[in-house]
Amino acid sequence: MNASRTYEVRTYGCQMNVHDSERLSGLLEGAGFTAFDAAGAAAGETADVVVFNTCAVRENADNKLYGNLSHLAPIKAANPRMQIAVGGCLAQKDRSTITAKAPYVDVVFGTHNIGSLPVLLERARVQEEAQVEILESLEVFPSTLPTKRESAYAAWVSVSVGCNNTCTFCIVPSLRGKEKDRRPGEILAEIEALVAEGVSEVTLLGQNVNSYGVEFGDRQAFSKLLRACGEIEGLERVRFTSPHPAEFTDDVIEAMAETPNVMPQLHMPLQSGSDRILKAMRRSYRQSKYLGIIERVRAAMPEAAITTDIIIGFPGETDEDFQATLDVVRQARFSGAFTFRYSKRPGTPAAELEDQVPREVVTDRYNRLVELVNEIAWDENKRLVGREVELMVAEGEGRKDAATHRLSGRGRDNRLVHFEADFSQVESEPRPGDLVTIGITYAAPHHLVADGPVRALRRTRSGDAWALRQGTSAEPVEATVGLGMPSVGVPAPLPDAPACG
Repeated sequence: MNASRTYEVRTYGCQMNVHDSERLSGLLEGAGFTAFDAAGAAAGETADVVVFNTCAVRENADNKLYGNLSHLAPIKAANPRMQIAVGGCLAQKDRSTITAKAPYVDVVFGTHNIGSLPVLLERARVQEEAQVEILESLEVFPSTLPTKRESAYAAWVSVSVGCNNTCTFCIVPSLRGKEKDRRPGEILAEIEALVAEGVSEVTLLGQNVNSYGVEFGDRQAFSKLLRACGEIEGLERVRFTSPHPAEFTDDVIEAMAETPNVMPQLHMPLQSGSDRILKAMRRSYRQSKYLGIIERVRAAMPEAAITTDIIIGFPGETDEDFQATLDVVRQARFSGAFTFRYSKRPGTPAAELEDQVPREVVTDRYNRLVELVNEIAWDENKRLVGREVELMVAEGEGRKDAATHRLSGRGRDNRLVHFEADFSQVESEPRPGDLVTIGITYAAPHHLVADGPVRALRRTRSGDAWALRQGTSAEPVEATVGLGMPSVGVPAPLPDAPACG
């Protein structure tokens, strides 16, 4: 039925949505659909099924969705076979209004039942009416669903879904539900299966990843999981996102420092440097605790790169509160920050607070914060000029690589490096997933450059897996271990990830 039909999944929001979209793609391909080739399509041509995986964190999320839907309305009117589905956090929140505002939408599904999409599409086709199915609690743990991952060398691995925090600015807990943890054995089995397929980097993923274990009563479960990842042969790099300062304990720092394949990189959301604003946000830590964590991480891993999330203009924020945030930024010396203007979201306690900060004041503070963050990030990057670093060669991260004749990769600290395609000192050209050693020659606030020959190359099974996907592999990767787990993929960095950690 679906063999000749194409699909496209359009993703908005956080890493959880990116990983959910991999599952949606896997589900659709399992149902017989094929991926839509946008590059090879004729002008104005669209997929037979377009799925919007939405986010509800930002203020303009609704407008963005309905604007994109309206662009498809005349295309759908001209092509009765076309179907449109809306899922994700905004669908969970606006279940009763999406089909009212966009009656041409065929399917609306929530965060707890993404596995229902193929059935809902078929039901909508047969019954010729919109299907709206929103569950209030998780139907099956998403990791059990088929997954189409986008890369051969790196993958997201969910350790938990949902969140038990009650931050006043965040709508995520009401849409994703309470935290549910996977058993450690299930997580490690998935990672081992991915490594057997050629993956060499995994990112452990959770809405509040370091509270992992709360459901089965083990406060050190996350540090134990990190150490267990260190025992997996062939797993080169382990990362995780996003932790919460309130639950970030010293055993996690020790596990990071003592487990060689856990990378010296930490994304630790700050949100505000003002104790008064943190209290109003219902963030259960204060400035001193946050800076204490940063100090202990740096003591254990001096080379660690630390990034953060910061919200500017939370209701009631004064000049003194903003100054406190700038002070923390100066002391913490982040290598980067996702900075956000406060976004008023209906359904959150903060939306009802008085003393909303005027937009022009928020904009001024935001610009000053970005300037400071960039200045510090640039200074920190300059310290790496002249050093040798090891990169995992990446695919699709250097937007200007074709023009500059460079390749791109990520260091152990997750910094992005663009490097010259000079392989005169090595035996062959690197492939995505291979590891190269280069010398840094230039620093910018958001990236580094290495102009000079690649000094060393280590070809990896990840590179073999990538080449096999391209049909250029001279030798096939060894037989894989299936275990019913998802296939391989890449956690692509999100430049505009929402501040919900």
